[in-house]
Amino acid sequence: MNASVSIKHTQAECDLFDRFKAAKADLAGSVAVTALREAALGQIRDKGLPHRRVEEYKYSDLRAFMKSATPLAPAADADTIKAVLDGQDSYAGLERYRIVIANGTFQADLSDTGALASEGVSLTALSDVLAGENGTTMLTPPKSGPNDGVLALNTAFLQGGVVIAVKAGAHVTKPVELVQVATAAGAQVTRNRITLGKGAKLRLLETFIGDPGEGELNTVFDYDLSDEAALAATRLIVGDARGARLFTSIATLGADAEFKSLGFIAGPRFTRNQQFINFTGENSEAKIYGVTMAGGDTLADQTLVVDHAVPHCNSREFFKTVLDGRARGVYQGRINVAPHAQKSDGEMMTQALLLSEEAEMANKPELEIFADDVLCAHGATSGQIDEDLLFYLRARGIPEAEARTLLVLAFLSEAIEEYGEDDVTEGLEERVRAWLADH
Repeated sequence: MNASVSIKHTQAECDLFDRFKAAKADLAGSVAVTALREAALGQIRDKGLPHRRVEEYKYSDLRAFMKSATPLAPAADADTIKAVLDGQDSYAGLERYRIVIANGTFQADLSDTGALASEGVSLTALSDVLAGENGTTMLTPPKSGPNDGVLALNTAFLQGGVVIAVKAGAHVTKPVELVQVATAAGAQVTRNRITLGKGAKLRLLETFIGDPGEGELNTVFDYDLSDEAALAATRLIVGDARGARLFTSIATLGADAEFKSLGFIAGPRFTRNQQFINFTGENSEAKIYGVTMAGGDTLADQTLVVDHAVPHCNSREFFKTVLDGRARGVYQGRINVAPHAQKSDGEMMTQALLLSEEAEMANKPELEIFADDVLCAHGATSGQIDEDLLFYLRARGIPEAEARTLLVLAFLSEAIEEYGEDDVTEGLEERVRAWLADH
């Protein structure tokens, strides 16, 4: 006898169901896309929001955190968007192109569409693609996370985003900042597809500014690298956000491709930055870095799954975490090596520095290997500031507070500098100093 098990929905889940009823008619998409939205909402209805009894969310219980769910953010006017952009520049002084999404909607008039076109980059509103015959291809889940609850939320409530296509052989000369702006309270749910043609190169800066109040931000970046393409993606997740910050990367790498990313977290109350990397062509390389700073009662989760599905590919994962107050840090990393993926080379390291007795760090590195000719390793450490080093600096006349700052900065800078994007290194290290000054 099979008995169906029903769950008691939380207030936030009930709010989500009401949100879908209210917004369904306005959400972009063909009939097939709408069916996928309804199926994704059905997953939330059947299983609830991700919670601690789901292995992947054991240490970051979204269901417990979300007490309610706000409506989707309303449309924004150009003047208000410009005011927020002018007041909160994440990379002041850095010459770059800019692509703007505001309250979940691509703003072509405020983006450098013409300049990017001259560099071989085309921009298309995701809402236009979702309404077309191939709209469902924008919602394909990663191989390693088909039932992920955060992705289901994204699919159900997806407002918009942008499709960025870099033509084959194009080397974009300046970084491209994709900035998502909140001008009003409410949830923002976006998805962005970044496609690089053969031999194309792009440096992408992903930033998020404004105040959505209690509304969650749920955004997906879908990277598709053709053979010999190269992408560097820097994600900046900062500010005292009250709502959940949910980020997902889906990267597919062709042959001889190079992908590297840095997820920088500092401030929000609840952050989950999850990445799914899949090698589909041989002789490719992925370098994934993470820098996390959390204090007070905040939670910061860096989750990573790398699928070595073909031979002769390399992956390197290097994550640094600093925790203060009663903050909780999470690192979950898994390297999968398929049976035929011989000569795979994967290394994973996560290191945490705890600045208080009440801070907690959960490290969960994993290897799942089904091939016999591979080089794979993982490591994890957690500890406090080395008192001998602190004494050494103080003995040379450096005040204790400054000495602690120097040691923590050196700890985190190892990942920032190994990432190797000189355009952003100094700015990120300044953010580290500013965070330390407040903790």
